[in-house]
Amino acid sequence: LMLMCGVAAGFGAVFGTPLAGAVFALEVLVIGRLEYVALFPVLLASVAGDAVCSAWGIHHTIYHLEMPQGAGQHAVLEAGLLFKAALAGVVFGLAGRFFAFLTHSLQHGFAKLLPRAVPLRPVAGGLLVIALTLMLGTRDFLGLGVHAPPQGQVSILSSFEDGGANPWSWLWKTVFTSVTIASGFKGGEVTPLFFIGSTLGNTLGTLLQAPVALFAALGFIAVFAGAANTPLACTIMGMELFGAPCAAYFATACFMAYGFSGHAGIYRAQRIGIAKHRTFPQPAAPLEKPGGFSPKPPPE
Repeated sequence: LMLMCGVAAGFGAVFGTPLAGAVFALEVLVIGRLEYVALFPVLLASVAGDAVCSAWGIHHTIYHLEMPQGAGQHAVLEAGLLFKAALAGVVFGLAGRFFAFLTHSLQHGFAKLLPRAVPLRPVAGGLLVIALTLMLGTRDFLGLGVHAPPQGQVSILSSFEDGGANPWSWLWKTVFTSVTIASGFKGGEVTPLFFIGSTLGNTLGTLLQAPVALFAALGFIAVFAGAANTPLACTIMGMELFGAPCAAYFATACFMAYGFSGHAGIYRAQRIGIAKHRTFPQPAAPLEKPGGFSPKPPPE
């Protein structure tokens, strides 16, 4: 329970999304199962974390999403646009799956290449990142990538504008981030996944002749939904960050991404409660709950 509260508080505080933080803590530990016993504690922790940040004068990034014409307090549904959001959700899920696969594969590769020289793994990863930066001739893919002070630099904010990302920005950010994390550097893959998703959404919006800003927002939340296996939390995050009128599009993209991202997400400790597909074997025994106890079977 304390672990879940810590996750909720951190998520709500860092991203300014207390409701999404609470649901994320309920959803992330076990795929396909929510821990309702912790509903109130995680909500309280997430709201408190966000309140503490606000009390210290810390401000979160504001994302501007232009709403479709006629949008009010409810989601505006357009069949063609909803289909495009579903199609993009499939791509977002595959992108999240690729990120997890590449990161885990590179971790195995670094361990095999330097089995005993563990301190040298970050050195090798750092040199590889430097080499990639020099090869590409840009610093677009270093750091979190939220803001872009230099003119023309790709960032999360720029991806919400037409021409604000290159067609392969998402792929290079995937490579840079996977190399960094796999070689031993820690510090978070969440915001880089937002970058990957928003730039991929920018590209898909252009290809599908859809609103670029909306699809950047869809990618922002859906790639992380697929990589972390948390579609509900990411749908709520979309509403907290971008507004509720496009909630149906957020849910469509996140749910599709979740369905196509596989079971091996970015968190190795994540367990499978209910498999996404029938072809995947279900757990043979009840999973142990985060509080350290297993649920008793119902009386026969």
